[in-house]
Amino acid sequence: MTRRLGVYPGSFNPPTIGHLAIARAAMVQRGLDQVDLVVSRVALGKELPAVPAFEDRMSVLEASVADIDGLEVVVTELQLLVDIAQGYDVVVMGADKWAQVQDPAFYGDSVEARDQAVKALLRLDLAIAPRPPFQVLSGAELDIEPEMIAVSSSGARQGRLEWMTPAARAFDDATGAWSKPDP
Repeated sequence: MTRRLGVYPGSFNPPTIGHLAIARAAMVQRGLDQVDLVVSRVALGKELPAVPAFEDRMSVLEASVADIDGLEVVVTELQLLVDIAQGYDVVVMGADKWAQVQDPAFYGDSVEARDQAVKALLRLDLAIAPRPPFQVLSGAELDIEPEMIAVSSSGARQGRLEWMTPAARAFDDATGAWSKPDP
């Protein structure tokens, strides 16, 4: 029997209850045996955060998924989603990430490179979570709980600490990594 694998690329800085809800929904709705939460060592289009350290972020992410069957953490040197998606059956993302995938700026301003990447991604099964005001590709919709739609790492860093996973919240309580990142 062939295992169906999903990939959910992101920075997960910090990991949120929304990330976990999206990953679980993708597993159920797309019949996946495993979803890999894949983190690029250097995220495309994002500044490298000084705090918390990359190793600490990965430890928190691993602790966040430790008790959830079928969720794994993978680190990669790759940056483009189309490259990260190689070898997977389903690509999981938010509608905001889908909008980013279509932006030529992430391909050296090459419309041709963007079009090739989008074409390759469209050959895969996409599972796209809603993120207003961004559009979800028809047929790729991922149904998640309405209260999870607004949950984001940015919001968690801006004070919505209840959006962090319990492991992220415990790390933040101990270190202030996200709620008080400046010494």
